[in-house]
Amino acid sequence: MRTRLVFKTYDPGDFYDELFISRGVPRPEAELLVQRISNISIDELTLRQQIAQNMLFKLGVTFNVYSDNKGTERIFPFDVVPRVVPSSEWQWLERGLKQRIETLNCFLNDIYNDQKIIKDGIIPREVIESATGFLEPCLGLKPPKGIWCHITGTDLVRDRNGSWYVLEDNLRCPSGVSYVLENRRVMKGAFPALFEALSINPVDAYPSQLLTSLLHLAPDGVPTPQVVLLSPGIYNSAYFEHSFLAQQMGIELVEGRDLVVADGYLQMKTTKGLQRVDVIYRRIDDEFLDPLAFRPDSLLGVPGLMDVYRQGRVAIANAPGTGVADDKMIYSYVPDMVRYYLDEEQIIPNVPTYLCENDQQQDYVLDHLDELVVKATNASGGYGMLVGPHATAPERDAFADQIKANPRGYIAQPTLCLSRVPALINSEFQGCHVDLRPFILNGQDIYVNPGGLTRVALKKGSLVVNSSQGGGSKDTWVVGAMN
Repeated sequence: MRTRLVFKTYDPGDFYDELFISRGVPRPEAELLVQRISNISIDELTLRQQIAQNMLFKLGVTFNVYSDNKGTERIFPFDVVPRVVPSSEWQWLERGLKQRIETLNCFLNDIYNDQKIIKDGIIPREVIESATGFLEPCLGLKPPKGIWCHITGTDLVRDRNGSWYVLEDNLRCPSGVSYVLENRRVMKGAFPALFEALSINPVDAYPSQLLTSLLHLAPDGVPTPQVVLLSPGIYNSAYFEHSFLAQQMGIELVEGRDLVVADGYLQMKTTKGLQRVDVIYRRIDDEFLDPLAFRPDSLLGVPGLMDVYRQGRVAIANAPGTGVADDKMIYSYVPDMVRYYLDEEQIIPNVPTYLCENDQQQDYVLDHLDELVVKATNASGGYGMLVGPHATAPERDAFADQIKANPRGYIAQPTLCLSRVPALINSEFQGCHVDLRPFILNGQDIYVNPGGLTRVALKKGSLVVNSSQGGGSKDTWVVGAMN
């Protein structure tokens, strides 16, 4: 039977596979999906994948790679086999993500104001003040409604046993949600019958939920708040997403040159004159927001913006200063933060982390570089990282020197055996490692979009899923009833 033939060569191997328990035995939540895919020939599946990729190309779903001298713009690779998460498991993840966002919001408010967590000895002052994302001009800030982190992308992974871990937090300008929405759009076109047969939780409410969260921040007494999305411009790696989200929310897409501080308010230049802006969804890093408060060489922000913000006359999402929570050394303290602020235990655990600034832990890291993943504390996108088991001896030696020269700049973690999902590569299914980035909105309530961006390492054996490092994406299906 063709049902057997399509997956006959696929072996989950010694990994946690998101679709299969063992060779030929699908997980209960993926059984119907596997059955339907098995009734489609490889040639037909390959054709549908090409059609989906062409649709994404026509929609302009691209990203930029600054270091690529062959041209910056690339199509984000897409794999047609979705990742499936049962709703019962998703509900647990949702509780854990809400707990984490509540905790990080308390932490940000505290360190920029009373600093109780420092005074009580939970986190050393030097750990926070040495983080590149900690911005002294943000001390004393009181963001509207007390919310610092409005939009978060939290990276999750599974290990060999199927246990979930938080890999890192992304609070500054988390990207990728446009791929979630567009991936779902093309999958509905490629497999319409599956969406009729399965109870797949929709993801398309995200833009309206995002707009609702942004409007919640508007200053009191403004009957029709003006919301804008502030972008660095067309050469930014996520510009497609900026324009996509602005269009989906029906708001203006602006650059710094389109805005000016006048008469004590932030205003947008229009053909009819200046128009007051009440809420900014900013997609530029903190230090470029206002050259008078942060980097004086910034041409991307608006001079005087922080003064207007401090006076409560404009809201900024995410709040300036949130980047401190992205620091991978501060990440290691989140379990302590949960206990300190919420008097609870962390629901979704962190990956065990070694701090190279600690002499004993550094010695362990240096002695076990061939077993560990070493990460720069302030880097992202798969850069500044050593995957020890896959590195050469000279690469490990070079990283050892970097760690010794700048211990605060590095942490290390065990090399997790990331879960895998079948991916259609060269007309056959191969097991590829994945992570998951759910998107969380913090407004009047905390909303977790049911799904997220599944990033997949499309290079055989690779553990690096970032698009800039050769990764692609899959649609993420949360299946079953959600309460």
